[in-house]
Amino acid sequence: MGKGSGYGKVILFGEHFVVHGIPGIVSAIDASTDAEVKKAPKGINVKDERKTAKGYSEEKRLQQLESIERMLKAMGLDSKTPLDIWIGGTLPGFSGLGASAASSVAIARAISEELSLSLSDEKINQIAYEAEKAYAGNPSGIDNTAATYGGLMWFKKNPAGGPDSVEKLHMRRPIEIVIGSTGKVANTKAMVEGVADRKKKNPEKYNQIFKQAENLAVAGRKALENYDLKKVGELMNENHRLLQEICVSSKELDLLVDLTRKQRAFGAKLTGGGGGGCMVALTPGKDLQGKVASAIKTAGFEVLSAKIGFITY
Repeated sequence: MGKGSGYGKVILFGEHFVVHGIPGIVSAIDASTDAEVKKAPKGINVKDERKTAKGYSEEKRLQQLESIERMLKAMGLDSKTPLDIWIGGTLPGFSGLGASAASSVAIARAISEELSLSLSDEKINQIAYEAEKAYAGNPSGIDNTAATYGGLMWFKKNPAGGPDSVEKLHMRRPIEIVIGSTGKVANTKAMVEGVADRKKKNPEKYNQIFKQAENLAVAGRKALENYDLKKVGELMNENHRLLQEICVSSKELDLLVDLTRKQRAFGAKLTGGGGGGCMVALTPGKDLQGKVASAIKTAGFEVLSAKIGFITY
């Protein structure tokens, strides 16, 4: 039996913008998806035992099967190679946490081990990127990179199709965060296509917003490296405003963002594709983290307490 794992993630700066070559900052979180793979007599059989938002597994099922077929082809195998696949772990299947990328990395690693392929992390990352196309259409590559390597990273997609720029960042110590789930399953592919369409129709407005997003990412990197958490929070708030302007937030996401700010979170924003899924609040210290998490639960939403900035490489 082959086994593998992939990290979940939050994007601190740059979701959607990274698809178009704007730099972003992503951190793995201390929760992961695990996978086990065995050769099977016939068919690709998936048993998904992750905790998920209602409807997540059902809505993602066809995309999940397509992603597995894509990764098998990327490994040079028959896309119908018969396998029994189990998926579990501590990372819930909430939209916005890179759950699909984490599962792709975990499954790819488990297949590599079961079939004695001895694939490097670099190759696993490439395979997971191909698998992500089933979920995101035109993925930025940021999710699978975080899922593969963990840690905190500066990421810039190469629009020409060459190697992406990935730089490891370091902070003084990990930071507590709170993730709130709207309970709505987000269609990342549709959200990415929607932004591209609106940008094409209104290039002047969107180019200005994208430039602001780039400046925010640069300022956010400096604040993280200086461990200026108040500044990081302020910049996250501004990043959420830009995401609202490009129409990828939702009333539930805005409600959760406002709720956590009222509880004195340093900053809060949606994370991931938007239109549902999750938001992330910066809550340094166990006391603040607990207070914000409790407020989200009381409001009737699911919550995950986690950390960013831990070293995994």
